[in-house]
Amino acid sequence: MSHSPLWRPEGLRLKPVYHCSDLEGLEHLHSLPGKPPFVRGPYSSMYPEKPWTVRQYTGFAGADASNQRLRQRLAEGATGLSLAFDLPTHRGYDSSDPLWQADVGKAGVAIDSVEDMLELLDGIALDQVSVSLTMNGAVLPVLAAFIVAAQESGFTPEQLSGTIQNDILKEFTVRNTYIFAPEPSMRVTMDVIGYLNENVPRFNPISVSGYHFQEAGADAVLELALTLVNARTYAEQVQKSGLDLHRFCERISFFFGIGSDFFSEVAKCRAARMLWSEITRDLGVQSEKGQALRMHCQTSGWSLCAQDPLNNVTRTTVQAMAAVFGGTQSLHTNAWDEALALPSEASSRLASNTQHILQQETGLCDVVDPWAGSYMMESLTAQMAAQVRQRMAQIDAQGGVFQSIESGWISQTIHLQAMETQARLDCGMQRQIISSAYENTEKQPALPENSQALLARQCRRLIRLRLMRDNAHVQTLLDSITKCARSGRGNLLEKTVAAIRARATVGECTKALEIVWPRFRPDLKFSTGHYGPSVSTHPNWATAAARVSTFIKNHGRRPSIMLAKLGQDGHDRGIRLLAAALSDAGFRVRLLQMFQTPLQLLQSLEVDQVDLIGVSSLAGAHNELFTELLSLLNERELELSVVVGGIIPEADARQLQKLGVKACFGPGQEVPDIIGHLIDLLICK
Repeated sequence: MSHSPLWRPEGLRLKPVYHCSDLEGLEHLHSLPGKPPFVRGPYSSMYPEKPWTVRQYTGFAGADASNQRLRQRLAEGATGLSLAFDLPTHRGYDSSDPLWQADVGKAGVAIDSVEDMLELLDGIALDQVSVSLTMNGAVLPVLAAFIVAAQESGFTPEQLSGTIQNDILKEFTVRNTYIFAPEPSMRVTMDVIGYLNENVPRFNPISVSGYHFQEAGADAVLELALTLVNARTYAEQVQKSGLDLHRFCERISFFFGIGSDFFSEVAKCRAARMLWSEITRDLGVQSEKGQALRMHCQTSGWSLCAQDPLNNVTRTTVQAMAAVFGGTQSLHTNAWDEALALPSEASSRLASNTQHILQQETGLCDVVDPWAGSYMMESLTAQMAAQVRQRMAQIDAQGGVFQSIESGWISQTIHLQAMETQARLDCGMQRQIISSAYENTEKQPALPENSQALLARQCRRLIRLRLMRDNAHVQTLLDSITKCARSGRGNLLEKTVAAIRARATVGECTKALEIVWPRFRPDLKFSTGHYGPSVSTHPNWATAAARVSTFIKNHGRRPSIMLAKLGQDGHDRGIRLLAAALSDAGFRVRLLQMFQTPLQLLQSLEVDQVDLIGVSSLAGAHNELFTELLSLLNERELELSVVVGGIIPEADARQLQKLGVKACFGPGQEVPDIIGHLIDLLICK
């Protein structure tokens, strides 16, 4: 088979051979590690003195089970912890909320109060281990619970080190774990920054994420441009709020996704530091520490395949090496089985050991920035930086971040790139190595946790909490959160810490804010006329489109499908892409708002009769949600074909199909084939 060059963003085409002339005019060539513009790393010593921090994103079920996993991670050599919270916690709901119980403990640990956080952190030396909390929407009560739990465990706020993500801007275009609208959400972000600067000085108050842009479909240039524009916006808001900009820039951190385009990912990390140095200098930051970009990286989740899944070990290893060559300060490596189900204990351990092997068996830590002076890498780094500057200017021309969020420009741009990538994969222009005779790897659910038992446990803990606390005092403190939000005076995190210390819950603190700021509920949109033309030469696409045309001719109407995200899963890349492709193929598509309950979905059916229902599920709550949906359909005697797409273990898929789900589509399946299968279901009705 002949080699075909990897697709890259326009302007990042690699040449077969580079020469010394490719370095002409590059201003950064003679820079040193630890010195502006920091292309070669934020620290002069880098890995020869201290390797990057090995982090594994950990958290599931209840706090007791997650605590055991955290301790195990530390025993296996992890040098930092990264806490994963379940989706109700992310969105500010208590586990007892009747609408969202299917998601409790599924994609992270359930945290309802400081009592859960105390159990989660039990026995962990918080004065020695840095902790990263991936939390944005419910940042106030969750961070408050962490601070209070640490204090009640004997640690002072000054001893705590780590990072709170607190990057709300990206939530409005990808991932979607927002709670409030952009303006009040930015108020929350600023109050977190202000409180931590004053009270928890070693804790980074924000981690600006590009990872989620990449997972949603953005290429390396767009990922970096959006990340830096968001970071610049936060810095500008810090200035407007009267906070210390220099202190902020010295504590900000960044989070990037690392895909399989090895050279481009290395160049992206190097260019990121160069560009942030320029941005902070232009903002008036004078200290070198404030101009230096420090980053955490995670290997790509969307690149993992459900077919031949052991190949994912190789993909993750190569991506991890790109992050290391790019000079990351900490790293999470994905488990090979994440395209099949939530990762198992064994696969997570292998993912962690991948980093230890790179650190201890390969010599990668022996040299600071081994790519320095490379004809290709230095030239590619400069190209990357130039392309990112152009993208940033394009965002500024849209009116900046807030205007681009409101208009949908950022979301639309990412959506278009995701469709372009999928079209290249479906047409074979971008390859993924899958054996033609691979054996389907049966994957048992990683967490055989009894969902009903966990839910009952969390509800019992909440009942006991409310019986033991001073409820009148708690209500007074919750009222103070509401007043602080309404008046615009005071610090919201300070008020929330007081409420959480008195045993208020995550859900109660969120509701106190909802009195002033209603939950943000934007529509979920998709674009037509892009995917179809890109795959017009694909034989299965032509066949599918022709069959839809036949259906329209025979029935006098287009086939109709309703697509929805059930539960609190906010990842919308796949469902938006499929909505666009189905529309291009001739379907009438209705895409519901995010965060639907099964009952809400059926209520939508009453005003919009459809032929098919398609639901996306990526967060492990599929059994409960689909059982409820199918039960409701049966009660109402509605004979509709239901299909699911996402990460569904084989055993679960078989069980769902026994219950009545007509098809389960997993990662790696080509879109034209999915559409063909849906047409088969229509014809067989």
